[in-house]
Amino acid sequence: MKILVADKISAKGVAYLREQPGFEVVEAYGSSPEQVLELVKDVHAIAVRSETKVTREVLEAAPELKVVGRAGVGVDNVDVEAATERGVVVMNTPSGNTIATAELTFAHILSGARPVPQAAASMKAGRWDRKVFAGVELFRKTLGIIGMGRIGGEVAKRAQAFGMQVVAYDPYLAPSRAKAMQVEAVTLDELLEKSDFITVHMPLTDDTKYMIDEAALAKCKSGVRLYNCARGGIIKESALIEALKSGQVAGAGLDVFEEEPLANDSELRSLSNVNLTPHLGASTVEAQAAVGVEIAEQISDVLSKGIIRNAVNMPSIDSAAIKVLGPYLDLGSKLGTLVQQISPNQISSLRITYWGKIIDLDANAVTRSIQRGYLRRISGDEVNEVNAPYLLKRLGVEVEVTKSNSDVDYTELISVAAIDGEGKSHSVLGTLIGKAQQPRIVGINGREVEVAAEGKLLVLENLDQPGMVGEVGTLLGRTGVNIADMSLSRLVQGETAYMVVRVDSEPGDEARTELKAHPKIKLAKFVQL
Repeated sequence: MKILVADKISAKGVAYLREQPGFEVVEAYGSSPEQVLELVKDVHAIAVRSETKVTREVLEAAPELKVVGRAGVGVDNVDVEAATERGVVVMNTPSGNTIATAELTFAHILSGARPVPQAAASMKAGRWDRKVFAGVELFRKTLGIIGMGRIGGEVAKRAQAFGMQVVAYDPYLAPSRAKAMQVEAVTLDELLEKSDFITVHMPLTDDTKYMIDEAALAKCKSGVRLYNCARGGIIKESALIEALKSGQVAGAGLDVFEEEPLANDSELRSLSNVNLTPHLGASTVEAQAAVGVEIAEQISDVLSKGIIRNAVNMPSIDSAAIKVLGPYLDLGSKLGTLVQQISPNQISSLRITYWGKIIDLDANAVTRSIQRGYLRRISGDEVNEVNAPYLLKRLGVEVEVTKSNSDVDYTELISVAAIDGEGKSHSVLGTLIGKAQQPRIVGINGREVEVAAEGKLLVLENLDQPGMVGEVGTLLGRTGVNIADMSLSRLVQGETAYMVVRVDSEPGDEARTELKAHPKIKLAKFVQL
């Protein structure tokens, strides 16, 4: 498999990829967009930092591409939506630069409290301005942290070591987690009102863009100090500039900007009470080595083992999770394939229900496996676990997932029901049998059956009359089709019954025509799992 390293990552990371059997590694640093389009034509993976843009055009030019690995956190330079549509996994390395970014944030906080950069510049200019550069202490001050993920948590530890009180705003922060980290969880308005220093550590989204604007700054204490080493655009720069001029914000430290590189004529460059760094968050020797090796390992795991970690467009699956979820993934895929083949071409929704141990596991990967199984015969090689939800949505199919604690006859049970336009349900049930966790079909359209979920199946709905098993067996035998096993089911004697026949070979046109034309057979579907 061919891997394009488009941006310079750590030499250890490149060496790791070259050591893996079956990998061809191409290093092409500083390539123009036109050169990238040529280079990606036969690659299976691309490793980038922030320089190379993996656009929709690039993705369309790479038919073999399976994974894009970003050595760093932000994926602004990757068209994640287009990658998802094409079934390409996009991964980043969120932990590799955690310490580096937390330490840079605290360097900015310290430089804002004690104007060391300005004092150093004054000294080098030959001056001795002790009185000009008086600062403030961090001790007993309140630090407000917006976003308590990995980096926010590390900043909190350092602030506490300096004797600061820490308040935090994060809509996803559980009270127990806040207590364990010894921080006070507050609303955003409370944080703005209480804090002497504020630092942001959120991703840039529609919800967080300009989170700190004119209105937010007006709620802050007069003389607050503000820091952003996360993503440009969370703090509205025009509002910050006016607040720095008025003194509402006493000082600021920025490592990221709305537009990068920062324009030469940006007013931020001329303000003495703001410290600027050129996006250095991950720029330490240790962080560069860590993210380079980490992304190399992640790419290798995807290509050689199917293990996905730190994906931004699908649930991550590590080796431990695969070991537990593997049988469920196999069963889910087969149930999806089966329900698609016994349903009308057009459905409005897929209803997936889980019972048993799986409700305590992360079933997202199993849900995607079901969706992929459903689409396998519709979308062919185009579909995988990455783009299956997108492709279903494009077909207008809603997916509903339920985890149930109600009593059922099986320790493990998965139901997949396809609902057609008239509201009719076409359903299958599956379970895992024995220590080997073999997948079994145990229900079709409300009838109890039991047949191995493998190979080739004939699903027949016929009138419940004597001799039907013999007629079907004779017909199949006459056309050279051997029966492996069979399951029979009915709800009411004398009405209709289900016959699920596992066969060794696919029935030919003659057998299919006879089965469908048989006056006592209402439904005849050949299903290949």
